[in-house]
Amino acid sequence: MTLEPLQYLLGAVSGSLVGLTLGLFGGGGSILAVPLMVYLVGVPSAHMAIGTSAFAVAANAGTNLVGHARLGNVKWRCAGLYSVAGVLGAFLGSTLGKAIDGQKLLFLFALLMIAVGILMFRNRDRTGNAGAECNRENAPKVLGFGGMTGIFSGFFGIGGGFLIVPGLVAATGMPMLNAIGSSLVAVAAFGLTTALNYAFSGLVDWPLAFVFVAGGILGGFLGTVAARWLSGRKGALDVAFAGLVFIVALSMLYKSAAAFA
Repeated sequence: MTLEPLQYLLGAVSGSLVGLTLGLFGGGGSILAVPLMVYLVGVPSAHMAIGTSAFAVAANAGTNLVGHARLGNVKWRCAGLYSVAGVLGAFLGSTLGKAIDGQKLLFLFALLMIAVGILMFRNRDRTGNAGAECNRENAPKVLGFGGMTGIFSGFFGIGGGFLIVPGLVAATGMPMLNAIGSSLVAVAAFGLTTALNYAFSGLVDWPLAFVFVAGGILGGFLGTVAARWLSGRKGALDVAFAGLVFIVALSMLYKSAAAFA
């Protein structure tokens, strides 16, 4: 697939927007990657957009993981268990996703976005319990949550942080900050698994992926700075972002329905 230079520029802008939302809201921003690639950048294939965004999301997660690891926010045992189960789920989900018509996939994606918006609104003040760890008692629950979120991540080509973070909290009771840091291991693993599966079928535009990642690094830095400045309004920001997700989802539903007509 060959894109115009303007489309690659728009890819960098899209990456910046995703990075900004990730840094500002602490999760969920990656769900905007596919709609931006399809409707702003103009990637003609929904499958190509999913494969490319999966790699970009994985790379951005890896970049953010370094900072969280240095601060000691990552519970590696939990992250490892969750990721192992999720990688298997992501492979299964991405294989199923490639077999479904692109427009139908976008329609289902929009429905998922609406569900995500509801979850973000309901969990805007969510917290965890300090000192939680992964052990033999909660390992089955961690593996179960990991497998299910991996399937969703692979099927739609998203990082899935908005599902992984509450999944880790629900499975272990760990603090929110640790769940965010640990989720980045799974986001990177899920995204890379999905991207490689799509790349095997020639469904990743590598130049677009790299400019998207570059934009995401800049946007993530700006988002982190803004989040610190607006930290007292975190709940309000989450509500605003949930509203944005609803708007994008409704737009996708309208365009997908028009394509079926």
